[in-house]
Amino acid sequence: TNGNSIFLPAAGYRLGSSLFYAGSNGYYWSSELFPLHSNYARNCYFRSGSRVADFSIYRCVGQSVRAVAK
Repeated sequence: TNGNSIFLPAAGYRLGSSLFYAGSNGYYWSSELFPLHSNYARNCYFRSGSRVADFSIYRCVGQSVRAVAK
């Protein structure tokens, strides 16, 4: 509401037809590919209030996308 925060639901991730960690963990894509291997992209991962930035994962994994206007 103050313009300085964003809500990211703990939506989990999808691999094939299976959904993992929905309701407890959040996995969100960034717009950056991993520089050493184009099959990976960077993401943001969180659980129970913690966050791991600069995490890379296979691009075939279904993660959430949250668009943010500049």
